[in-house]
Amino acid sequence: MDFPPPAHPGPAEDQLLVLQGDHRSSFVWEGQLSMQPLRPRRLDDLWEFIGEHPFHARVVARLQATGFYTIFELGRMQLDWSLITALVERWRPETHTFHLPTGEATITLEDVQVLCGLRIDGQAVALPQYIRSMTRAQFLDMMGNLTGYRPQGDVGGSRVALSAIRDHMAFLHPDITGETEDLHIERYTRLALLLLFGCVLFPNTSGSKVSMRFLHHLQQLDGLPQYSWGAAVLAYLYRSMCRASMGPAVDICGFLPLLQRIMPLQPPLPPLAPGEAYPFLPLDFRWILRRGNYRGTDAHHNLSLIRDVLDMLVDGHVADGPTTYSSDPASCGVDAAAHPHIKRRLDDDDPDSNDKTTP
Repeated sequence: MDFPPPAHPGPAEDQLLVLQGDHRSSFVWEGQLSMQPLRPRRLDDLWEFIGEHPFHARVVARLQATGFYTIFELGRMQLDWSLITALVERWRPETHTFHLPTGEATITLEDVQVLCGLRIDGQAVALPQYIRSMTRAQFLDMMGNLTGYRPQGDVGGSRVALSAIRDHMAFLHPDITGETEDLHIERYTRLALLLLFGCVLFPNTSGSKVSMRFLHHLQQLDGLPQYSWGAAVLAYLYRSMCRASMGPAVDICGFLPLLQRIMPLQPPLPPLAPGEAYPFLPLDFRWILRRGNYRGTDAHHNLSLIRDVLDMLVDGHVADGPTTYSSDPASCGVDAAAHPHIKRRLDDDDPDSNDKTTP
């Protein structure tokens, strides 16, 4: 009996997907990484610190003014290692898209804004040349001036240990009161933001350090809302997925909760009860409060099963943007006046909506 030839792993044409030979999917096809999920690199120093040392109201007000407090409110989001791995296996660095049975999909700036509440307009987050050429001693001096804390040691380049920042914040915490000088509140806030950058938004594969280059943007806390931090977070996640998708990589970093939320492989959330108050954007609040994704342990589902689920996707399984989670702007806290483009997409996705006048 003649058996049919084995299926071709693809791609059928290699004019565009020129990196297939070194892509992670090739290693999976050859059986080398069939049961090896990627290890998301992130530390829980920030969430453990907040659990033991809740921020003072004055620090909360300062963080709210920077535009980052929504991420602190979201808290620790559960990661599914197998889901992240299966998605990275379908990520193509050549096109910056996921290749799925239903077509190509990607994470957009609108996803970052609506799901996570990070700003996507404003100035680009870029570093001047003099910051890139600074020595470690210069970075340590800058950190001492801006935070009141100068780490010890001459090894590590521009990075500093997150555990050292956390320990220093714990030392300062009892002194943060209603009478504390504004200078010390700002220094404490800068340390909290460094923890946020290193543990949540911009974690690196070291899993234990954060770059002191961020201090350049933390010099003027009032100027932070002028920057497009959502674009920076998305670009960093793109680069991380590109690196993890090539060769037998074992680690992945970046703001991975954003990657998970863009591919909801679970039933949609039930509608809100009549009269139930709900917080404004970001929409991730809905998943946190009603799906239990704040849990302190990560999920380790069967990697082969997740791959099969992605292989069986059909039209309608993949949400067309984050705003399709609800057809009612009020139920997800969308302010139609402040976010007209979001309301327009909600109306377009709702066949029963008669309001098509929003510009």
